Amino acid sequence: MSTYIDGFVIPVAKKNLKAYWAIARVAKKVWLEHGALAYVESVGEDLDLGFGRGFPAIAECGRGETVVFSWITYKSRAHRDRVNKKVMADPRMAKVCDPKKMPFDPNRMACGGFKAVVEG
Repeated sequence: MSTYIDGFVIPVAKKNLKAYWAIARVAKKVWLEHGALAYVESVGEDLDLGFGRGFPAIAECGRGETVVFSWITYKSRAHRDRVNKKVMADPRMAKVCDPKKMPFDPNRMACGGFKAVVEG
C-alpha cells in the first residue's frame, strides 16, 4: 500500500522563523493526534546546488527570506481527508492559524497532495 503526502513549499522571512516554528509545533501535535503518520517541517540550508532550479527561485524568495519545505504523510488520500477534517475543526488550529497573523504570506505558499509511487 502506498502512502499519500501533502507537501508544502513556503517562503518565510528569516526574522519570522521563530514565530513559524511555534505554529509548526502546535500543528505537528494536532496532525499526529488526529492520525497523520508523520509530520515534517524543514528549513533551507544547502539551497545553491549549482544545477536545476533551486527552491528559492521556485518560491520566489526575496531578500531576507528562506524556504520552509514541509510534508505530512497519511495512509491514503481518503485517510488524509478524514484527518484534515478533524484538524480543521480542532480549536488549537484556529488559535494559531489566523491568516492575518501568519508569519508568512499564505498566498505565496505552494501546496498539493501526492500519491507515493516509489517508497523505501
